[in-house]
Amino acid sequence: MLVVDQVCVRRGAVFTLQDVSLSLAPGKTLAVVGESGAGKSTLISVILGLVPCASGAVTWDEAPVRACRPALVMQEPRSAFNPVMSLGRSVMEPVRAQGLEVDANRLARLCAGLKIAPDVLDRRPNEVSIGQAQRAGILRALIAAPPLVLFDEPLSALDAVTQKHTARLIAQLQGEEGFAALIVTHDLGYASAFADDIAVLRAGRIEELTPANTFVEAPETAYGRTLRDAAFALGALERVA
Repeated sequence: MLVVDQVCVRRGAVFTLQDVSLSLAPGKTLAVVGESGAGKSTLISVILGLVPCASGAVTWDEAPVRACRPALVMQEPRSAFNPVMSLGRSVMEPVRAQGLEVDANRLARLCAGLKIAPDVLDRRPNEVSIGQAQRAGILRALIAAPPLVLFDEPLSALDAVTQKHTARLIAQLQGEEGFAALIVTHDLGYASAFADDIAVLRAGRIEELTPANTFVEAPETAYGRTLRDAAFALGALERVA
């Protein structure tokens, strides 16, 4: 289990995260939502050990998170890849880094599910569309079957049809393989449809942490209701009958 325990992150005299606590079990999905600047991407950096905690701790099964080799889907798909390497070579890096054999059947299945044509992996990041780079980033995160996957706006560069298809594929693989997924997103429709729980982050603090269905029907806080109602107004979220 991933445990974030009373984590504080300080940037100068300002706390970017303050007393953040949450947990995530294998096979479960937690969506972290909130406005830009709320600290969502900082939370991912802390979990990965890229940003130190001023206080608190982050563990996976009571050990440092890096021990479980978590995977990351970055928000900026093209900048997530080495610009001089082919996408295919970058996708295989997690497999080679762990001394694993490439599972050709798994690779073919993931490419088919993500609608990645074989020739796309032969190209460099600047030779593909941003949507193709996004899907290749998801492929790289999932190829080595990690126990924990962190998604930073994983569907933002995809069209609506591909978003739905890709979200369903991720959920299907999670059901089969049991990895834990933490999703940072502005998309409450995606969060409510595919997450088990939703954490609302505001100015570095957790405003509320509730089951996804509960959040859609009746957010616990005024800020949560503001986010929920804005999603209704934009048509990004359907009201529960």
